[in-house]
Amino acid sequence: MRRLLLPLCVVLGACMPVAPHDTVSRAAPASDAALPPIKSFARAQPKPPLAANSDIARDFLDLAFTLESGRRLPFFSRFEGPVSLRVTGAAPAHLGADLDAVLHRLRTEAGIAIARTDAENANITIQAVSRAEIQKNLPQAACFVVPNISNLSEYAGARRTQRTDWARITQRQKLAIFLPNDTSPQEVRDCLHEELAQALGPLNDLYRLSDSVFNDDNMHTVLTGFDMLILRVFHSPALRSGMTRAEVAARLPAILAQLNPAGQSRVPQRRDATPRSWVATVQQALGPGTPPQGRLSAARSALNIARVTGWYDHRMGFSHYAMGRILQADHPAEARLQFQAAYHIYSQLPECDLHMAYVSAALAAYAIADGDATAALALIAPAEASAAQHENAALLAQLLMLRAEALDLTGRSAEAEAVRLDSLGWARYGFGADWAVREKLREVAALNPLKDRS
Repeated sequence: MRRLLLPLCVVLGACMPVAPHDTVSRAAPASDAALPPIKSFARAQPKPPLAANSDIARDFLDLAFTLESGRRLPFFSRFEGPVSLRVTGAAPAHLGADLDAVLHRLRTEAGIAIARTDAENANITIQAVSRAEIQKNLPQAACFVVPNISNLSEYAGARRTQRTDWARITQRQKLAIFLPNDTSPQEVRDCLHEELAQALGPLNDLYRLSDSVFNDDNMHTVLTGFDMLILRVFHSPALRSGMTRAEVAARLPAILAQLNPAGQSRVPQRRDATPRSWVATVQQALGPGTPPQGRLSAARSALNIARVTGWYDHRMGFSHYAMGRILQADHPAEARLQFQAAYHIYSQLPECDLHMAYVSAALAAYAIADGDATAALALIAPAEASAAQHENAALLAQLLMLRAEALDLTGRSAEAEAVRLDSLGWARYGFGADWAVREKLREVAALNPLKDRS
């Protein structure tokens, strides 16, 4: 499974989920000319991983030798030698630039020899198809990756056969990534990062990871410094396809000492494994098909499990955040308390600045509705910096829209209009279609008590 949660829109918005076990996918949100030109991020600014090498070694093993369903993988598998990649289908115009950017990062940060080609025998085929075509095959997926095929037309016949069984692969030679070509640029880019990372590296996700795309909480959507280290280790010359878990484990300390010397002196956190009961309740709360009361009950269960487990890490913060999301529509005062609890936890975790930015957007919305521009602006300023550093255009656009409303509350209307205009180019990348951008503008403007809400 890939990407069960999409916490992009914290003022209003729905969560969108994912696909069946053992299929590596991402859960499923297009541009006109009336708004300002679309914006994109100039270059990546990843933070180095903050974890101890002993923790990273354990994380690597659990990522590399387990599928998301919990099924164990008997062998380490990867591409051996240079990796070739081609794009087929009706690719959206923005895909080329985003693909070139992530390939450059993979070469320079992860040390992977990967290059584009037009050859039909490419190791990786990225096929751009409609969202409807993807969901015809995996109804709740936005994108996914499958081994040993190169075209979506092959998938139905190969699904659930030995041909596409990751557990039977000892060396990767050919696989396909299926991306949507009719959704927002950010959604396509996020799919690109996540599916390429799994095509080249681990197939699992771990909720205990706070600074990684290999986590179904969907907070991080572009490859982080931690992710690049994991991929660099994955392609270390000290490892090879076909190794067992024990063989890889024996070599990890030396590999990590060489690639991440700062991690040698860090204090291990030794975060415990995430109970599957918590994962199941979170998925029920934020995934599809659950009625409102069922969502609330599941969110409460997840929060209770987190408390009983004794967490005081990002998973506890996310439990409060999820509860706030569920309560927001019908119980806004209670939701606010949950967001405040999440903010308190995230604020004490140095690697959770992006998590805090999501919660800051929610709390800033409450402050604007209260007419408290000072509180809103204090929350928004650091959150904008985090959203920009982590290349989250949808979150950045929303924060800019919120700042514009807060400035309007202070009477700085000219400054507010300039900020609002700045938000639109990011919104076009983050939300896609002009109607989606305008709808987000209306949602945020409706928070302002000085404006007519009729």
